[in-house]
Amino acid sequence: MNKIKIGVIGVGYLGRFHAEKYKNMADVELVGVADSHPGRALQIAQEMKTRHFNDYHEMLSLVDAVSIVVPTKGHARAALDCLDYGVDIFIEKPMTVTIEEADAVISKAESCQRLVQVGHIERFNPAVMAMEQYITNPIFIEAQRLHAFNPRGADVDVTLDLMIHDLDIIMNIVKSPLKHVLAMGASVITDTSDMANARLVFENGCTANLTVSRVSKTSTRKLRIFQQESYISLDYGKKEIWISKQLPTNQAGNGPPRDDTKQFTFTDDALETELKAFILNIRERSTPMVSGREGRTALKIAHQIIELINDFRAEHPNLITR
Repeated sequence: MNKIKIGVIGVGYLGRFHAEKYKNMADVELVGVADSHPGRALQIAQEMKTRHFNDYHEMLSLVDAVSIVVPTKGHARAALDCLDYGVDIFIEKPMTVTIEEADAVISKAESCQRLVQVGHIERFNPAVMAMEQYITNPIFIEAQRLHAFNPRGADVDVTLDLMIHDLDIIMNIVKSPLKHVLAMGASVITDTSDMANARLVFENGCTANLTVSRVSKTSTRKLRIFQQESYISLDYGKKEIWISKQLPTNQAGNGPPRDDTKQFTFTDDALETELKAFILNIRERSTPMVSGREGRTALKIAHQIIELINDFRAEHPNLITR
């Protein structure tokens, strides 16, 4: 079996993990890493025993595919450059800053028959993957994603930084078009929203409530799904799910409802699973589970939420202190 030749563009905090995962895959050759900071590229290349490039363009003729792990504002330019070289791309979320950029990447990839996989890593969280078999017809969904402040994701609104994870998950499990959205948010540290709440109502009646914050003291990453005769609770960080089902009453039919709760805990590495899926997609020329189109869907709703938050802040200037 021929090895897939891979490069990593951007080897900051997350990009280093991409390089490390590829390095340890038997069917992959890590051709090189590129970074705009020469010292960083050299450091990671030495750690991974591969080549370093100060300009990623120099690497593109040598690889079959790349991971793009640069700041969000550079996603579109790097993606289009890679596609010009006929290279398959894994692009971290959010796939681009604007919908127009996302459309350009998708169109280019389709015209040159290259793969685009978007890095919505929670789709590959083992608890999420195990949860899907228990989902029937959700009635109400509650998502909470709260983190302490980290400048690493603060170049974009918290909706694009954090909430987009849950938007992607919810749009995947609710099999109904989105009807309308309500949202509010506030700036606490940065010039964009640092906390936000959104309420999504679907045409089938399912409602989802999402809360995100990057200015919390403690971290919480949880999802709760309520559906007829069952309740699902998921902890992304602990990789755990609890499935509670209502059981029939006793044979006489006069006893109280009984509840059966099962707990499952997983240990699989989500990033490793995600990147192995990318390699398999390249080898089999199969459509990724999170392709550019799924990435665009989450991005579009995120922008709709950002617009609603901006309207809210304009209508309530007394709440804005920055």
